[in-house]
Amino acid sequence: MAKRILRVDMTKLEANFEDFPADFVALGGRALTSTIVAKEVDPLCHPLGAYNKLVFAPGLVTGSKAPTSGRISVGGKSPLTGGIKEANAGTNFAQKLGRMRIAAIVVEGKHKGDDYYLLKVTNDGTEIIKANKWSNKGLYDVYKELYKEFGDKVSISGVGIAAEIMGAASGICFNDPEGLPSRYAGRGGLGAVMASKGLKFIVVDDTGAPGVEILNKEAFNMGVKKLTNALTSHDVTKPGGALNSFGTGVLVNIINEAGGLPQRNFSSGQDDRSEKVSGEVKAEEIKKRGGVRPHFCSPGCVIQCSEVWTKPGGKDPVGVLEYESVWALGPNCSIYDLDVIGELNRACNDLGLDTIEAGGLIGVAMEGGLTEFGDEKGALKLFDEIKKKTPTGRILANGTAFTAQAFGVTRVPVVKGQSLPAYDPRAIKGIGVTYATTPQGADHTAGYAIATEIMGVGGTADPKDTNKSDLSRNLQLATAAIDASGYCLFIAFAVLDIPEGLVGVVDTLNGVLGTSLTVNDVAGYGQQIIDTERAFNKAAGFTEKDDRLPEFFLKEPLPPHNEVFNVSDEELDKVWGA
Repeated sequence: MAKRILRVDMTKLEANFEDFPADFVALGGRALTSTIVAKEVDPLCHPLGAYNKLVFAPGLVTGSKAPTSGRISVGGKSPLTGGIKEANAGTNFAQKLGRMRIAAIVVEGKHKGDDYYLLKVTNDGTEIIKANKWSNKGLYDVYKELYKEFGDKVSISGVGIAAEIMGAASGICFNDPEGLPSRYAGRGGLGAVMASKGLKFIVVDDTGAPGVEILNKEAFNMGVKKLTNALTSHDVTKPGGALNSFGTGVLVNIINEAGGLPQRNFSSGQDDRSEKVSGEVKAEEIKKRGGVRPHFCSPGCVIQCSEVWTKPGGKDPVGVLEYESVWALGPNCSIYDLDVIGELNRACNDLGLDTIEAGGLIGVAMEGGLTEFGDEKGALKLFDEIKKKTPTGRILANGTAFTAQAFGVTRVPVVKGQSLPAYDPRAIKGIGVTYATTPQGADHTAGYAIATEIMGVGGTADPKDTNKSDLSRNLQLATAAIDASGYCLFIAFAVLDIPEGLVGVVDTLNGVLGTSLTVNDVAGYGQQIIDTERAFNKAAGFTEKDDRLPEFFLKEPLPPHNEVFNVSDEELDKVWGA
């Protein structure tokens, strides 16, 4: 069985398999989603209209035994940024698609009625089922119902109440290994795109699937060995290493100490109370409560930076509390209680909200007077507004920029309409360059300069040095290529420091594709993806002025180091040669 595309027409309520185009053979993940969106979507279309498309694509090696490779890319035109978008998640949903040799699911058209539908995909065919009985409900209960209906071997992708009200802060939810709705392709409002088409869930059953085709097994197996050796020997990624022991939350103390952990809607970069929500404290609490740590987001992960956070006594599991989520719903809102953050995270998962955007919108809502900074109950009540679909809830569900505009807030931490993640660009300049210049809107994963500036991975760089165009560009190109491969971005910690690991990545790609790529081809592959995305955004009306940070970053000194973002426009434009 050759690779294929599943095209889902929501206008006709039809789903059909197509042959995978020969000129797409080397494309997977982000490379494939961005290519299909660029070819088939009018950049000027309304993101929530009939002419936008939503594309799900596993990476090139996803579904194989390649380590830490269970990633999926979801792409479309973003209702949050107005440009092209790729959101990424780790989930066995991606692995099942890979094993079924489904290179992409393309959702197009728009159901004209009020009904919602579920798409069931098996190795033998598809079925489109009415899903109204699962709408207007929290995803924790719904996922339980879906497993009861379709069996515990399936994987699920879905959207929640935030998407039903077309919220641009809504993400696309995937199950974790326990079946919890906690793995998100969260960014850019793609959940609203899915809901706008009348599609609520995709359920995948890979029983009888042929598996990922490996054209050169010797090269593939050699690559798996090299990459596994790198991942299991690097201090950040190895068993018992930083990520394995403490999860992504290991960064809380590190970034706070650097003065770059945003507090109270980016008004300060440091607060001693942040230690209460650190990865170290969280890991100890999980051990006491009977949660799970370390843990994988998808089978086959060597790093295992995930976890299952619970209430005391191991009750009511939430899923993972990632660094970004803990910061966004915690210090950014002046909240320093992991139990409260856990419940805020649960509310996001239940409603189908991106936790980064959710923390951003709560932060500006607090600054706008809807509740006070540090008001834990008030924050939870704001999520209730979304759940109830009130007018205030509809404002909040549309994200940080929309909420700030509605309530007259001028400190608005967004780029291209998307809320900034957990690193203040005034304290750490390179990540600010990435925020400004990635086609994706403010996104730390697009070119993770923190690795070099703070962690000393892939070399060293002074966080306050303003000459960061080369660092950001090189990381953005490498990241785009990794996003296409299906590997988790966290392999970069090892492969940036251990050259043999990067050779292993390329070997596995050659094994799957039957090609003879070298390490020198990685940057060019990434450049093609970025060029495709930038061309789409340019056609949508973006200019170099969109590759800038909000003015308060340039004007307001950030305590405790009283830095401003003083990277010049010329340096920002050098990233892509604008």
